[in-house]
Parts: sequence; C-alpha cells; structure tokens
Amino acid sequence: MRIDVLGVVRALRDDGSPVDLGGPRHREVLARLVAAEGRMVTTDTLVDDLWTDPPARAVGALRTFVAALRRALEPGRPPRDPPRVLVTEGPGYALHLPREDVDVHRFQDTLARARRTPDAVTDLGAALAAWRGPAYADVTGSAWAQRERTRLEESRSEGVELRARILLDSGEGAELVVELGAHVAEHPWREPAWGLLARALYRAGRRADALATLRRARAMLVDRLGLDPGDDLQRLETEILNGSVPPEGACTAWTGPGVRLGPRITVDLARTLALAGGDALVRSRRDRLAAIRAAERTGDLSLTARIIGAYDVPAIWSRADDPGQSRAVVAAAERTLTGLGPDGPADLRARLLATVAVESRSADLSGTGLEHAQQAARQAEELARGLSDPALLAFALNGVFLQSFSSPGLAAARDRTGAEILDLSTRHELPHFAVLGRLVRLQSASALGDLDAATSHADAADQLAATTEAPLVPVLTGWFRARATAARSAEPGGPTAATAAAQYRAAEEALRTAGMPGLHRGLFPLALLGLRLLHDRPAPTDPHLDWGPYGPWTRPLVLLAQGRGEQARTALAAAPEPPRDHMQEALWCLTARAAVRLGERGIAAHAEAVLRDAWAEHAGAAGGMLTLGPVARYLAEAEACARAG
Repeated sequence: MRIDVLGVVRALRDDGSPVDLGGPRHREVLARLVAAEGRMVTTDTLVDDLWTDPPARAVGALRTFVAALRRALEPGRPPRDPPRVLVTEGPGYALHLPREDVDVHRFQDTLARARRTPDAVTDLGAALAAWRGPAYADVTGSAWAQRERTRLEESRSEGVELRARILLDSGEGAELVVELGAHVAEHPWREPAWGLLARALYRAGRRADALATLRRARAMLVDRLGLDPGDDLQRLETEILNGSVPPEGACTAWTGPGVRLGPRITVDLARTLALAGGDALVRSRRDRLAAIRAAERTGDLSLTARIIGAYDVPAIWSRADDPGQSRAVVAAAERTLTGLGPDGPADLRARLLATVAVESRSADLSGTGLEHAQQAARQAEELARGLSDPALLAFALNGVFLQSFSSPGLAAARDRTGAEILDLSTRHELPHFAVLGRLVRLQSASALGDLDAATSHADAADQLAATTEAPLVPVLTGWFRARATAARSAEPGGPTAATAAAQYRAAEEALRTAGMPGLHRGLFPLALLGLRLLHDRPAPTDPHLDWGPYGPWTRPLVLLAQGRGEQARTALAAAPEPPRDHMQEALWCLTARAAVRLGERGIAAHAEAVLRDAWAEHAGAAGGMLTLGPVARYLAEAEACARAG
C-alpha cells in the first residue's frame, strides 16, 4: 500500500493499481490524517476541518467515511480483526503507515538528509520528481489543506535550490538551466534562485545569458523595491564578468526580501520556458496569464497589447492544452483590441488578432466562434503583410494554419502556408518558426501519403531542434516515424504490426511528460485502433485505454468488437459531428466504418459527402502522428453502403 498526496490524493496497491478511496470527503479525511504524520487527530478537529458549518450528523458522517476508508485500505482484513492502517486512538483517529510508503513523508525525510549530506542529492532529485502537482491538489476550500500546501511548496522550493546548489558546487549542473528557469518563473521573489540560474547558465557556457539573468534580477530589485542587489548577487556578477567563477562552491544561498517580477520580464521568461516542454511548458502557460492580468491592471493598453502579443510561441496542434486558459487569453486580447480601436497601432492589432487566431483552436469552437477566429486570422495576416516585420508575419501565418481546418481535405493548402513560414523564417533567421514550417510541411506530406517528403521534413526539423533547444520536436518526429512504420506494416514485406505498435508505445512514453495534454490524451489508443484497421482487425477492447476526446467516435467500433451490436448502433447515432481539427478526417472515417458495419445507410452517405474532398488523403495522418489508411478506402465502403438497396 502506498499513499500519495503530492498532487491529487490517491492510494496505490503494491502492483501499482489504484485503490478506490470513495468521494471527495473520504479522500480529505485520509489526506488530513496524512498531514498529521502518524499523530492522532481528534474527531472534533476532523469535523471542524471538513465542514465550515458542520451539519447535525457530522460525527456520524465522519465515522461512515472512516469505515469506508478502512475497507478500501485493508480489503482482506477479517471483520473481527482490529484495523492496522487507519486506527482508532483515544478521541480520534490516526494513520499508521511506514514513512517510506507516503510520498510527502519520503520527500520531507529526503530533504532533511540532503541538508545534512550532499551525498543524498540523487535521492533528492527522485523525491522532487515524484511531485505530480500542488500538494493535496484536489482538497479545495479547506484552510488546513491550504496551510499544508503553502508549507510544502516552501519545502519544495528549498529542495529545488538545495539540489541545484549541491550539483553546481560539485562541478556539475549545466543541465539545470531549464529547471531553474521554470523555478525562477514560478517563484520570482526568491533571490537565491536567480543566482543559481545564472551559475547554471555560466556552467553551460552561456556567459552572456548568465549576465543578462543577473541584470534582470538587478532591474527588478531596483525598479520594484528601490533596493540594491545583495552582496552575493553583486559578487557573482563581478566573477562572471571577470571569468573568475570557481568551478566548485561558487555561490552560497542568498537571503533577501520577497519581490515580484514585472509583466514584461515574466512573459519573456514564460515564452522561453514554453519552448522547453514538460513542466516548464505547463508553468509557462500559467505565468503567461499572470503577466497578462498584471498588465491589464496597469490600465496601459499599449503595454497590455505587447504583453499579450509577445508570447508568439509557435503552435502546431489544433486542440488547446488548456482550453480555459486559451479562452481567458482570447478574452483579454479582444478587450484590448476594443480599447485600441480600429485606428490603433497596426503592429499591436496584428499581434492581438494573431493571438486570437492561435488561441482559438478549432477543436474548441464551432459556428460563429469559429468564423470569428478565422476572420481574426485573415485580418492578422493582412495587417502583417503591410508591415516590415517577418516575425510578426510568421506568427500571423501560424494563426492562419491553425484556422485552416474548416473542412476535410485541405492538406495541400496547409502545405502552402507551411512553405511560406519556412521560407520566411529561413530568410530572416527565425529558427523557432523554421521548426514550425518544417512540422507543418511534415504534417501535410503525411496527410497526402508522401512519406519520403515527410521523412525529409522530419529529419530537417530534428536538425533545427538540436540547435534551437527545442526538445519537443523529437517527440513529434518520433510519432511520425511510428506512423510511417504503421503504414509500411500493411505493405508486402514491410515491418510487422507488432514493430509498429512498439514504436507507438515508445512515442507515447516520450509524449506523456511533454506537457501537451491536448495532444496526448487519447492519441495512443487511436493510433492502435488505426494500426488494427490497417490490418483489418477489430478495435482494441482493453478497458484501461483512455480514448480521451475521441471516445464518441471510437465507441461504436469498440462495442462492435465486443459483439454488442445494438449498443454500437445507439452509440453511433449519439456521436456528434467531429470537431474541425487535425483528426476530423480520421473521425469521419471511423463514423463511416461503423455505419457500414451496422448498415446505417444514411450516416454512411453523410460521411461520404463530407469526406469527398479528402479522397486523396490518409485518415488521421494530418497530424503526422498516426494513420488509419487511405480515406479512399473508407469512401468506397461508405458509397457502396449508401447505395445498397
């Protein structure tokens, strides 16, 4: 048995399978006892912590929660045996588990060891990596949980900085740049973090970046607080200027007052972190929104427009990772556009309109909302073409690309956009947009079934990524190579389906931690389904597969594979029209296949009509990451079904 609270509260058995803890109150009782670290918590305290205004039967409800938790945590305990995990002690309850079986206790003990001896740095790194999110993340609205989150976040920050300091003092640490950049963006008031980031940059051979980091910290202190940097900060800057930073023990921890970054600095860091992927990408999105809100509070429309438009991070996927945040960014951009008016500066309006186009991913819009986003893309492109700003035009074309999924069969048009982005960024040395251009062209060639051209673009994108510090690119090209293997597995003499499945699994593992849930969720099961369809096999029926946003269109085929025809018919009738995104051709083909198998001529005819313009493309391949085979195959089946008498 293992209990984790560094993230959402969960319990896992020895084999890694989850324990059903019950509802939110059950998990909060368990979490509160974890926070007590083995000490007894009285019934009265638990009641007060669970309810702001306890109901009349609160104690009875608490006992019910405890009884259910005991059954979940010790399912094999005979009825008359006393509990050994969640025990009754005096007027309350206590949780009795070894400290190594509770993630927060392991973390605290490891941090304490690392404070005493640098030899524990490896264990400290593993303990920090075990954090899955804020502590007690799903216990909201409880004062005790908020206190614990605040306390543990301070400990986590100390752990990040202690580990970095130990590694830097030992002559290592150049690889810490991304991690410390994310940490500084999340906790900009921690002066020690700035020094550690500067040291890591210096260790990585980036002396100019190290100095720029220290000068940003200096500007923040002076501008915001009217304070000069501390002695350690000044000494480190002098040592870097003189090239005299010792290889070991260069800097001890700094102490200083709490400070906050201005929006310009925050959004600059957020943009840098976004290109790193993983946790840094997740944090960059949050820091970006914070910077926008800070800018709006100043009442300076020009500043707000520049902060919103400065986050011109190339975007390749048409499903937003955080739709709620995307809507908030779009709303802020539109408020600012209204404030600037139609006669506002053309460059600011173009950036705001491009932001609206990029953030209004088609998977999350329909009807007038989609039309509005497409209009924003066209207006941004028109304004950008009238300005001498290649980066702005590339950003506007990124919006045009993301709004080019209005109907199936537009791969050739997207390829033309990708070619212009690539040409523009190559001529004007915009390496990150050059990567975008390559990936757009990879996707387009993949959709058109030209694997040789797509492979050429994948190789070029990988080469660019190696020089632009873009670790997400090999994740995407790894998926393309799995997609290519899957397609060739259906050809005579090609690789086996098992080889393709293994490549998909490896690609899925790389994507899992890339910080792109809008891309990740449901992609692997859909890839396996496509592989099975290529080999004329039924859909996978593993109940553990998370079909994510693709569930409504895959469910009819899964039910058919289980022999549940009438339920499949009901599911097919309930499936909505697919969203207008990278996967629309794939989902329409799945609809057509299910309609054919079930003899639903009307649905088959509708799918055929929608897919007609995509007859030369490959289903699912528009993202360059999987394939269901040629659309023409599904069209022929749907046409035959629709015309059957």
